[in-house]
Amino acid sequence: METGRLGYFDDLETRSQDAREAAHLDALNAQLTRVRSGNDNCLPDGGALSTLSELRSLPVLRKSDLVTWQAETPPFGGMAVSNAAHVFQSPGPIYEPGGVSHDWWRFGRFLHACGIGAEDTVQNCFGYHLTPAGMMFENGARAVGARVLPAGTGQTELQVRAAKDVGATAYAGTPDYLNVILEKADEMGVALGFTKAAVSGGALFPSLRQAYADRGISCLQCYATADLGHIAYESEAMEGMILDEGVIVEIVTPGTGDPVPEGQVGEILVTSLNPDYPLIRFATGDMSAIMPGLSPCGRTNTRIKGWMGRADQTTKIKGMFVRPEQVADLVARHPEVTRARVIASREGEMDVMSVKVESPGGDAQAYAASVAEVLKLKGAVDVVPVGSLPNDGLVIEDTRSYD
Repeated sequence: METGRLGYFDDLETRSQDAREAAHLDALNAQLTRVRSGNDNCLPDGGALSTLSELRSLPVLRKSDLVTWQAETPPFGGMAVSNAAHVFQSPGPIYEPGGVSHDWWRFGRFLHACGIGAEDTVQNCFGYHLTPAGMMFENGARAVGARVLPAGTGQTELQVRAAKDVGATAYAGTPDYLNVILEKADEMGVALGFTKAAVSGGALFPSLRQAYADRGISCLQCYATADLGHIAYESEAMEGMILDEGVIVEIVTPGTGDPVPEGQVGEILVTSLNPDYPLIRFATGDMSAIMPGLSPCGRTNTRIKGWMGRADQTTKIKGMFVRPEQVADLVARHPEVTRARVIASREGEMDVMSVKVESPGGDAQAYAASVAEVLKLKGAVDVVPVGSLPNDGLVIEDTRSYD
């Protein structure tokens, strides 16, 4: 069966929901056996589940649990991890395994939906150091037969020269960094050959997607995490995100494991069916909602509306998470500071971070240095009078429009 000009990655994408649920139930029960053989803290003893709905009876696994377990039993907390060819580190710190087997993170499905294949050279602008994103997309590119230019970020002029010299046709990276490369190429008078873009790690704003389309670049996005790998992706239909075939996704009331009605916004819980790293009911902290019906592209799996904010106030800015506890650390470093608020906004097609600091008159430069050290991002600091910030509980405010 074909969908549009791309076809399907495999037959799993068009199977019936009954067949999918039966396969997922078998894989889930196998995962439960693996998990129970690992860290005793993970799951209570029990038998096999008879339906997928019984998944809700199991406890929610949170990042804080992983941090605790990994501190006690490094690097993976005594969990049932196998075939780990790499160890990656994410903020927390949390350590994640990585494999090198075929499509280990399942990104091939997304790259195929983007139209990327054996004729393409992918300029992979995700990071290769400590965090797994670079390897995730490289592993997926190999799954569809594409060549990879392992570019990472920075040194934009060299990025332009490399893209030109190797004939890069596809980009992988955060949504706005491609625009940085293209604008630098315009300055240099260099014509690049990008026609496809596979993006993640930040919001793809409609205006930016249209700007790429105006340049002849088809840009699709996926939703993934360092712990779980690929979770959901856009197809050429661009109507919501289709769930990956290797995960079970629940939408629950934030802070609980209780499912919300279809269409209602809640927190995303993901159960990974990757036998090398079983994660059961893992709370992502991200918000979304189930969409009714099926995608017009013909894929039959459930769709979600995409990323709809955080269950907590954690916010991704320039591809980096900024967390409430980091803002608390910032305030604690300066006794005269009563409160602080991080504000995420946009200038053109770029993320911008600014920080308002309540203080009776401290040193803005000292605060800016602390911001860079604690938040790992630079931002303009505005020192405001004590009591002037709204008393609404917000320490991170996202003013960007996602319409």
